[in-house]
Amino acid sequence: MHRTALITGASSGIGLATARALAGRGYRVLGTSRHPEALTEKAHGVDYLPLDLSDPASIEALADAVGSVDVLVNNAGESQSGPFEELPGEALRRLFQINVLGPVRLTQLTVPGMRERGYGRVVMIGSMLASFPLAYRSSYVASKAALKGFSNGARHEFSPYGVWFTTVEPGSISTGLSARRTSYIRPDSPHRDDYRRMLVALNRNEAAGVSAERVAATVVTAIEAAKPRQRYAVGSNAGLVFPLRRVVPVSLVERLTHRRHGLAR
Repeated sequence: MHRTALITGASSGIGLATARALAGRGYRVLGTSRHPEALTEKAHGVDYLPLDLSDPASIEALADAVGSVDVLVNNAGESQSGPFEELPGEALRRLFQINVLGPVRLTQLTVPGMRERGYGRVVMIGSMLASFPLAYRSSYVASKAALKGFSNGARHEFSPYGVWFTTVEPGSISTGLSARRTSYIRPDSPHRDDYRRMLVALNRNEAAGVSAERVAATVVTAIEAAKPRQRYAVGSNAGLVFPLRRVVPVSLVERLTHRRHGLAR
């Protein structure tokens, strides 16, 4: 194997599991972290580089440092929750910089080399919430839907050159992400009771979710497919709920999603 893979957010969760999986399959793996020097756990055989997606200069510096890559896994991101009307503008701008604009810019910097060499894989780590939106998660849903939109559009531009864009949409994943989720809600919010119920259910679902290793296996499948699909979904009964969504009314899908998260009326 002489392919080079760059994985953002490779210090924990899906990124760490994917880095380990690819290194174990013979890829040269470059992983990123905001502070690689402070990491207490690293994937064996992975070289770590600094990246702060909130800083455009950091993105440019990383692209200069890594040079040519064959596989890019845009995994790093931030999880955010809060009532729509109470989300601070600065928090929204930060979320979209980290979850959308940063990954898009990194992809713009790495994909020309893939096109010139006639081979490349770009994997966006999205979320099933982009397909099944949830109350009090509107900003996160929107960021993942935007990332998927970029991927779906760019896919048509680059597949003739052997460069395939795909999105992996995990459902509930047991990675400890709930402890790192940013939350914005006023003390006197009229949404506070529903919001708390949603968080309790969300945390419970994530704790019982599939492992990061299972998601990483799906990422590897996407990377090594001759012609990767537009979307791969994993966890939260993805194999059942996506086909059902095509045949049942939207209103029923919404009610089932609400009920799963403690919001059924």
